[in-house]
Amino acid sequence: MGDDHGAKLVKSLRGAAQKYVGVGFFLGFFLVLLTYFTLSEQFAIAAPNAIRRTSAAHPTPTTPAVAEKTVQQQQLPVKKEEAPLPEHEQVQEKPPPVDEEPHRETEEPNSETEEDPKPIDEASKIVTTAEESAPAKKPACDIQGPWASDVCDLAGGSGGVRIHGSTHTVLVPPTIESGGSNPNPQEWRVLPYSRKHMSGIKEITVRELPTAADAPRCAVTSQVPALVFAMGGLTGNYWHDFSDVMIPLYLQAARFDGEVQLVVTNIQPWYAGKYRHIIARLSRYDVVDMDKGRQVRCFPSAVVGIRMHKEFSIDPTKEPTGHSMPEFTKFLRNVFALPRAAPMRVTAGLISDKKPRMMIISRRHPRKLVNVAEVVALAKRIGFEVVIGDPPFNVDVGDFAREVNAADVLMGVHGAGLTNSLFLPTGAVFIQVNPFGKMEHIGEVDFGTPAVDMGLKYMAYSCGMEESTLVDTLGRDHPAVKDPESIHRSGWSKVAEYYLGKQDVKLDLQRVEPVLIKAMAMLRE
Repeated sequence: MGDDHGAKLVKSLRGAAQKYVGVGFFLGFFLVLLTYFTLSEQFAIAAPNAIRRTSAAHPTPTTPAVAEKTVQQQQLPVKKEEAPLPEHEQVQEKPPPVDEEPHRETEEPNSETEEDPKPIDEASKIVTTAEESAPAKKPACDIQGPWASDVCDLAGGSGGVRIHGSTHTVLVPPTIESGGSNPNPQEWRVLPYSRKHMSGIKEITVRELPTAADAPRCAVTSQVPALVFAMGGLTGNYWHDFSDVMIPLYLQAARFDGEVQLVVTNIQPWYAGKYRHIIARLSRYDVVDMDKGRQVRCFPSAVVGIRMHKEFSIDPTKEPTGHSMPEFTKFLRNVFALPRAAPMRVTAGLISDKKPRMMIISRRHPRKLVNVAEVVALAKRIGFEVVIGDPPFNVDVGDFAREVNAADVLMGVHGAGLTNSLFLPTGAVFIQVNPFGKMEHIGEVDFGTPAVDMGLKYMAYSCGMEESTLVDTLGRDHPAVKDPESIHRSGWSKVAEYYLGKQDVKLDLQRVEPVLIKAMAMLRE
C-alpha cells in the first residue's frame, strides 16, 4: 500500500510539474512579447533624434570634431536681439556674376545643411537676408544679341568716366554707392554704330575698374556727359545719313537737351559740316575727335553707342522709349525754322488762285523718270502746282528742307532723294514709285512704313514691265525682265545690279493718273 501511495505521489508531482512548465512557457512568451512591443515603441519615438543620441544608446567611435558638432546641434542657440550689421560689413562675400539672372523664383533651401547639418549662425542669416533683398546689379552695357547694336549707359564713378581716345578705351571706376570698389569688374567691346557688324569701324573697349585708385588722372574734365558714336559706315548715302546715324543719334541725345558732348570715332568732316545745324541742336559743345585724343578726358557719365529701332524710323516702345517720328520731324522743323506743320487743305468746289504744290524728286540715271515733262503736264491738268526737286549732294540741308516743306505732295522713284520726306508737313501726301522687278517690299521697308510712322498719307505705285527701260536694254527674254523672281533668288547683288542700277522709268500716264487724282482727294480729307 505504501508502494501504491508513493507511486501516486510521484505521478501527481510529475503532472503538476508538467502543468507549471506549460504555464511558465506561456508566461515567458507573454513577457518576451510585452518586452518587444515596449522597446519598439521607445525606439519609434526616439527615431527623429537617433542620430544625435547614438553615443548614449549605442556608443560608436567618434572623432572630437564630430562630437563637438553633435553637441552644438543639440544645443540650438537662443535667438538674441542683435543690431543689424552695417551695410558695408553685410556685403563681404563675392557678388554673383553680372550675367546671372537677376531674379530667382526658387532656390533649394539650405541644401548644404540637409547633407551636413551645421550650427545656425545668426550673423550669417542677417548677411544672407540683406544680399537677397538687395536689387541685382544692372549691367553697364545692354547687349542685344547678334544683330541689334549694343549701348552702354555708364554712371560716373569716383571722379567720373575716363575716355582715352587713341586707345578707344572707356574706363568706369566704381561708384560711391558701391563702396568705392567693384569685386567683379566686367569688360565689353562695343561697335558704336547702329549696324552691329559694320566693317571699317573700330570697337570701343568699355572696362570697369576694381577700385577708384586704378583710374588714371584726368587731363581734361568735362561738366556734361559724353555720347560716344561713329560717323562712318554707310554714311555718304543720304538715306543712310539719317537712318544709320542721325535718327539713332537723336534717340540717345534727346534726353540731355543739348547738355552732352559728342565724342566721335571715325569722324567724317563732310558729315559734321553738312549736318552742322542738327548736331549743334543736339549738343551745345564742341565735337571731340576721339581717334586723335591722346589725353584722358573725364566725364560725369557717358553713353557709348547708338541704336537703330528700325530702318529710317522710330519705335516708341523700344529703348530709349517714348520717342516717335512725328517728334523727330518736329525737331527738324525747329532746327531749320520750317514754317509749315500741316499741308494745304483743299476745299471741294472752292475756286482759288492758290493750288496745292506737288514736288517731283528728279533722279539722274539710274531710276531716272524719263518722261517727267509729261507727268508734270498731267499733274497740272489735275490741279497741282508742280516743282522739280533736284538737290545736289553738297547743297545745304536747310535750304532744300525749306523747299520740301512748302510742298503738299512729294512724288519720286525709289531712292535716297525720298529721304526728304522728313521735311514734309505732317499729313502731306507721299507717293513712292517702285521700279519694276518686285521691289515693293524694299520700298515698303525703306520708305512706306517710315512714311506712315511720320504721319504722312502714303501711296505706292508699282511699275510694270513696259514702264522699265530694261525691256529696251536687255530684251524681253532676259531673266531680269521675264522672271524677276529668279533674280531675287540669286541674291541681293543681282537685284541691286538690275533693278536699282540698270533701269530707268517711263510712267504709263493712264495708270498713274488715278493715283494723282487720289492724292488731290487726300488733301480734302
